[in-house]
Amino acid sequence: MHALSRITTQRHWWDFLSPSLDAASIMASLALVRWIDGHPMDELASAVGLCSIVLFLLISQLTGLHRRSDVSTADQELSAVAATWLLTVLGTMLLESATDFRANLTMPTLLGWLVLAPAMIGLGRMCLRILQKGLTQRRIGTRRVAIAGFNELGYQIWRNIQDQPELGLQFVDFYDDRREFRSGDPTITDSNEHSSTARRGLDQLVAAARSGDVDTVLITLPMRAENRIRRLLEQLSDTTVSVYIVPDFFVFELLHSRWTSFGGLPAVSVFENPLFGVDGMAKRAIDLVLAAMAIVIGVVPMLLVAIAVKLSSPGPVLFRQKRYGLDGREILVWKFRTMRICENGDAVKQATRNDPRVTWVGGILRRTSLDELPQLFNVIAGSMSLVGPRPHANVHNEQYRSLIRGYMLRHKIKPGITGLAQVSGCRGETETVEKMQQRVAWDHRYIRDWSIWLDFKILLKTIVVVLKREQAY
Repeated sequence: MHALSRITTQRHWWDFLSPSLDAASIMASLALVRWIDGHPMDELASAVGLCSIVLFLLISQLTGLHRRSDVSTADQELSAVAATWLLTVLGTMLLESATDFRANLTMPTLLGWLVLAPAMIGLGRMCLRILQKGLTQRRIGTRRVAIAGFNELGYQIWRNIQDQPELGLQFVDFYDDRREFRSGDPTITDSNEHSSTARRGLDQLVAAARSGDVDTVLITLPMRAENRIRRLLEQLSDTTVSVYIVPDFFVFELLHSRWTSFGGLPAVSVFENPLFGVDGMAKRAIDLVLAAMAIVIGVVPMLLVAIAVKLSSPGPVLFRQKRYGLDGREILVWKFRTMRICENGDAVKQATRNDPRVTWVGGILRRTSLDELPQLFNVIAGSMSLVGPRPHANVHNEQYRSLIRGYMLRHKIKPGITGLAQVSGCRGETETVEKMQQRVAWDHRYIRDWSIWLDFKILLKTIVVVLKREQAY
């Protein structure tokens, strides 16, 4: 019986050089602005610099700055740098206030450091990208890669190699005994520069590996082709090439897929909550801080709205409706009452344009989204988040879960006051199943792509959407 081995994570020189360069940029920028301001680097200033470096490196794990898969383009990387540095500055200021620690940093020094540090970090990272591209073009440290499997997954790997020269991979060719390209998307075949057939078979791949023409083999054959994969691995074991198996998990509808292990045994998640560990704690902390600030700022407007609702029509000021929260558990969502009736049973009709049930005050509240303000208390209580899939009435959940595949997966995270679907045009009534499918697709995308930076972008876009007052009634 064979022993089960642990799978380790491959480390790249970028993983060490990039954070080291970031740390050097932060400290060098602080020293430079202090020198310009006529002050040398003393122990207190150095301590502030070190604290900022630690915070920056920790926050970069949340914003995805140090995950190459999250910053595949230069624009994404620069945006992540700006977001990470802004959060670092805020964290440093809070730390100084909480500990009564002062480094005698003048306002010109602080402002100069605020601007210079991210500029130097971004410049250093762009220089690294240029260095990587130059090394790849000169084939220094590159690996010749062959793909075993002429299919959609193999094509995607090929596209990634072409689009990301910093990977240091030189594509050789596709190899497959079944020469016809197989994909559910015909446009991929049309755009494939290698035409619609693989030029070489798997036996020729083994020959290329034995002759030293290939350094690495990526196997993208489907999981059902177990016998073909096993035979190919037996043949490649007689060579010195590196071999990787790329599972075709794309055949499933992945929801925030990631690797994990159970006692050293690797597993990949298909449906999972992205907010585990420090990510969940960070999102919760941001929810608490921003919701508390919003309540303090909006306490007077909320009192005025409450008075207007009470005077406009008989009935309660606040309306509580049962909805599904995290993991499908039932929660009570608070809103200012905008209708003459409060539906919360087995039949809840969605609001439509010029809905006669909506009061004149309720119409204003709905167009301005002020009716959602009481949900800030849901956020404080922990049943909701500022950003997440919008919660639907329970009766609508039961209706659509049988009509839309994967509908209930939107409840893998807490519902939000606003969400990616709402800022992407899917706001308002969903009178057709197709409209609800589109909203659910955006919710799934949010769960797959979640990051703190994405939450901030959605919050900013929400302000624009509310001001435009589109699809709100």
